[in-house]
Amino acid sequence: MNYTTVYFSPTSTSEKNAVSITEELASGKKYGRIDLTAYSARCTEAAFSGDDFVVFGMPVYRGRVPIVAAQRLARIRGQQTPCIVTVTYGNRNYDDALLELADLVEANGFVVKAAAALIGQHTWGQVQVGRPDASDMQEHERFAKDFLAAVKRLPDTAGEVLAIKGNRPYREGGTGGIFRPLTADTCIGCGTCVRSCPVGAIGSDCRTVDSERCVSCFRCIRICPVQAKNMNDSNYLKFAEDFTKKLATRRENEYFLPL
Repeated sequence: MNYTTVYFSPTSTSEKNAVSITEELASGKKYGRIDLTAYSARCTEAAFSGDDFVVFGMPVYRGRVPIVAAQRLARIRGQQTPCIVTVTYGNRNYDDALLELADLVEANGFVVKAAAALIGQHTWGQVQVGRPDASDMQEHERFAKDFLAAVKRLPDTAGEVLAIKGNRPYREGGTGGIFRPLTADTCIGCGTCVRSCPVGAIGSDCRTVDSERCVSCFRCIRICPVQAKNMNDSNYLKFAEDFTKKLATRRENEYFLPL
């Protein structure tokens, strides 16, 4: 079996969660990665067969798979290819995102064998800082082991029936927030943010942000080598303070194995 992780992960949390599961499934063997995050990856195509196994990792934007991520997933095709779908959310709720992801990949020729809704540090505020943490990683490892055990026990039916939470029609969502990153005078014009923006929203001057394209993922803030990209805006800071308090209670990962 050839394993591959396919992910869209502006702040790396969806990547970390999906990769940790893939590593356990691969049991020390090499596995592939397809990163759909950068704007340059928008035309990435890949095709898998029944001899492959894919672990998908996507973030949750307002209870849905990000629209931009769903568009890129359309170019990833399977041929009765078994897979696990995972979504990562920032401690609020994943709503219909996990079910939507399962539907998206199944429409592309994949067969969903298991699923997981996982916690990651929220993009905004200081919500569940450091997650996924060591405890999360241990849970992901157990999930992968339990899945492999289920496949051995029910090789012909594993994954055929999954009670994935969510509703159809899906709730409105999949879009980013209203926040737009600022740029301090310390910007050195290195272009890191320009090259890394998932939606090509940052101009070549490293300062101009296209408000229509920006999805408030804050990837540019996380990766700026001199911390010039920021959200030092009074309205955002007040929101972030309240948001952090609202989502302070730790939520746990949810795993869905074949019945």
